[in-house]
Amino acid sequence: MLRKIIFFVFAVFYLLVSVSSANAQNFSKKIYFFYGIGCPHCGEVEAFFEKEDLYNKYPVDKREIYFDRGNALLFSGLLDKLGVPVEQRGVPMVIMGERVLVGDRPIIENFVDEAERYLQEGGDLDEVVSQDGDSEPEGLDLTLAAVVAGSMVDAINPCAFAVLVILMSSLLASGKANKALSSGIAFSASIFISYFLMGLGFYKALEMGGISSLFYKIIGWMAVVLGIFNLKDFFWYGRGFLMEVPLSWRPRLKSLISSITSPGGAFTIGFLVSLFLLPCTSGPYIVILGMLAKRALDTEAIFYLLLYNFIFVSPMVLISFAIYKGFDPAKAEEIRKRRIRILHLIAGIIMTVMGIVILMGWI
Repeated sequence: MLRKIIFFVFAVFYLLVSVSSANAQNFSKKIYFFYGIGCPHCGEVEAFFEKEDLYNKYPVDKREIYFDRGNALLFSGLLDKLGVPVEQRGVPMVIMGERVLVGDRPIIENFVDEAERYLQEGGDLDEVVSQDGDSEPEGLDLTLAAVVAGSMVDAINPCAFAVLVILMSSLLASGKANKALSSGIAFSASIFISYFLMGLGFYKALEMGGISSLFYKIIGWMAVVLGIFNLKDFFWYGRGFLMEVPLSWRPRLKSLISSITSPGGAFTIGFLVSLFLLPCTSGPYIVILGMLAKRALDTEAIFYLLLYNFIFVSPMVLISFAIYKGFDPAKAEEIRKRRIRILHLIAGIIMTVMGIVILMGWI
């Protein structure tokens, strides 16, 4: 069973990394045309491109930057690499290799000659940009895969499983199946809301502060370190420190969860419990949040945060229904203790691979 789990995890991530790496290195030579909706000078260039059928004749990559944050970040990243002063940045702008044309007349009068010269020469701006990984090459977008993988690490985290076992015992002690189910759902909903709001706040703080290339690499190394720590808990469980809730916190945590007597109480205590879980489960969450702040737009980030936390609390919801159907929490505790090292192994593999993917600029 253990070998099957290890093989499956490695196979999935090997496939993702292989395809991602191939795409990351398969840069096509392109000509960036940056414009803004409502910009009259941009409209002049667009009309010229359409009249001369330049979109079909040349590899023009058209990007709107007023309302598309991803394109705006790409725009700034390319110009940073080229050393273009901030006061000289504006739209319409065409970037081909290391050549920059700004304004409607310079673009209209020089585009064809410059494009022909650029396409006949070797080298591409994407190749220069990709060396630091600041810009965003066209290729496979692994954001969704990373969010799902990170949330699965949190969902199988031994900290969360320990909470589930205590929760199940407490709910069964209430004596009423319907009440136990309602309390379990309320508890899960509270954890979901708490983690979502904390994640949203951290995402906005990172977004407003800006994500530099250095910080993004730190996020990648953080994922690698967390992965190594979890692998340590697989090979040498109990030695040094554990990637779990500190032992000194557990009596208080158990007391809080055991005090749940109603759905309302479960909902309230869920917020407090989330603070106990945060130091143990925040690693993958911070890695994903750092990635989203650099790669995703606000609407996309909110969707990913909702998806992440839905996956994170899904075991709690499933366990609540299992209790309702008569599942014995003693069996769950037995399974948790027997498989805890395997959980650390899976988390370690996923986090290490995620870190490598980020550091290599594949995401």
